[in-house]
Formats: sequence, C-alpha cells, structure tokens
Amino acid sequence: MQFKLSDEHEALKEVARKFAQRELEPKAAEWDEAEELPRQVFKKLGEVGFAGMFSPEEYGGTEIGFVGSVGVFLEIAKACTSSAGTLAVHALIQEPLARHGKEDQKKRFLPLMTAGNYLGAFAITEPGAGSDAASIQTSAQGNGDSYLVNGNKIFITNGGEADVYLVMAKTDKTKGAQGVSAFIIEKGTQGFTFGKKEKKLGVRASATRELIFENCRIPSANLLGEEGKGFKVAMGALNGGRITTSCVYLGPAISAFEAARKYAETRIQFGKPIKEFQATQFAFAEMATEIQAAKLMIYNAAYQMDHNNSPSAPCSMAKLFSTEVAFRTAHRALQIFGGYGYIKDYPVERYFRDTRLGLIVEGTNEIQKLVIAKDIFK
Repeated sequence: MQFKLSDEHEALKEVARKFAQRELEPKAAEWDEAEELPRQVFKKLGEVGFAGMFSPEEYGGTEIGFVGSVGVFLEIAKACTSSAGTLAVHALIQEPLARHGKEDQKKRFLPLMTAGNYLGAFAITEPGAGSDAASIQTSAQGNGDSYLVNGNKIFITNGGEADVYLVMAKTDKTKGAQGVSAFIIEKGTQGFTFGKKEKKLGVRASATRELIFENCRIPSANLLGEEGKGFKVAMGALNGGRITTSCVYLGPAISAFEAARKYAETRIQFGKPIKEFQATQFAFAEMATEIQAAKLMIYNAAYQMDHNNSPSAPCSMAKLFSTEVAFRTAHRALQIFGGYGYIKDYPVERYFRDTRLGLIVEGTNEIQKLVIAKDIFK
C-alpha cells in the first residue's frame, strides 16, 4: 500500500487549488446570494481540463480517473460548493456516455462536454420515484426509428442550464427495473421543457429544476446502451457519482474547519484564545480525525472504481461516512463561532447550509445503508 498521489495527480490538485482560489472563492458568496452560477464559470472549468476528467483523450478529455478527480473536486468544493456540484453532475453523465455510448454518440457529445461548451445533467428522480428509482413512470414508447417520451423529472441539478441530459425512462412498464432504458436528450428538443427554478436551503447557485416531457420525440439513435439496460447504466453511474458527491460536501466542511481554526486562534474569552480550552481542542481533534478518515474512504472507493468496475459497497460507505462527517463538522465549526457563525458576515453559515444536502443527494444515506447491508449479506 502506498498512501501517496502520483506527481501528476498532485500537480493537478495544485492547479485546481489555484484556480479555485482565483476564480471561485472570491465570488462564491455573491453567487449564493444571487442563486445563480454564471455559465462562464463552467466554461473556464473546461478550459483548464476539469470538464473532461472522465472522457478519453481522443475526445478531448484528460481521462484522469476517479483517484485523480478526488483532489480536484475537493479543492473546487472548498471554494464553492455550487461549482463543484455542477461539475459533479456533469461528470455523472459523461462517465457512462464514455463507457456505454456508441462511437457516433461519443464523437457527437464528448468533445463538446470536455471543452466546457456543453453542460450535462442526469435525470432519474420523479415525484413518485426518489429512493425507489426502479418505479419511475416516465415512458419512452418505441415507434420505428424514434421514441416518444412522456413524463417528468424533479430535483434535477443543472436542470434548464444543461445542454444534454441522460434521462431514464420505461420502455416496458411490465418489467420493473428491467424495463428502464437510458436516453440522451438535448435541450431544445420539441416537447422538452422545464419547470420553475427551485429555491433551496443550500448550494443555491447550482440550478435545480423540473424536466417536463410532453410527446417529446427523439431518434432511436439517442438510446444509450441497450434497451432495458438503463437501470444498470444508472446504478453504475451513481457509484461514481457517490465518490464525487463525497468530495463536493466534504470540501465545504474542510473550509468550515479551517475557518473555525483561525477563529479559535484569535477569539479571546476569559483572557485567552478559545483554542487553549480543552473543550475546543477536543472538538478540533475529533473533527480533524473524522475528516482524515473520510478522505481515506473516498480515495479507497476511487481506487476501487478505477480498478474494480463499479464497487457499490465502498462507494456507498464513502458517501455515507463523508457526508455525515461533513455536516457534523460544519455544525461544530458554526458552534465554535457562536452567534457570529449564524450571520452571513462569516462563510461558515454558508458551509453549514451547503453540507446538509450531502445527506440526501445521489441516494439518501438511508439508501446507502441498504446498499452496504445488501453487500454484507449477499
């Protein structure tokens, strides 16, 4: 075992750190307040190679794998959770497209996505199908050389902003999960519209909208993989998504930890900095230990993804543990700030709001426990 990143991955992480500090951190609070992430931000992510981390080089990607992406996502998330979340969902569609796409599909979409010209989104959740993803009702009826899609998806990150969507729909409603197929649907397709932009507690700059399909006709060539294999495509994508999600929400927790550490060094109570009180020291010791453990779990899951083809349990363990640690850390950091942590003058308030979503997205943490338990008793 060698707990050390390659020189290439270290260099990439340093590029991400400098980019995040220069382009993201100074504007993150402003974007959060405006509830809008300028499209130019994503374009810049593409220019430095971060929009193509899971695409092969022949399509303009960097193909650095999951281990290499962890450092990038953590650095971006430390500066701006919304930027990291937007990029993570973009990766969530890119990786299965590179893995399962036909050659013409990859040539058509991947170069645009890796350059930052096309933003991606992943659509599986519906009003009646959240954790129970196999019960989706959106349908895709085959008709010769096309499919007619009807239904709606909710809580879709990048909804309305993305240019290309990976949509799960039932091609055979009698077969449950085996009747789900995956489709690539572009923004602007007739019959494909969007609901209102959701107002959220945290990660506010990242757009979340409903997708509405009303007799939306798409060519058969837009089927990703085989008909009836969409659920397998989705679950494989979500394994990787749980790694990137772990980074997206651990990032702001690390920033909250660092902000609280600096505050504890300067905040004077009872004649001395609060860092000198044992209760404060114990809190920091516990936070630092949990953050380190979460990082190791994420890197382990990333390594398994790069070498073991979609390992569900390690990915779910990393997501479960790291997002719980993230929210707990942000909560404790805010408490160290006291009343100051509750006002927007300090970023710890935003970090606290942002980390809460991690316990819900990419499968709630209760679902992660079911996945882990299934692996234990398989």
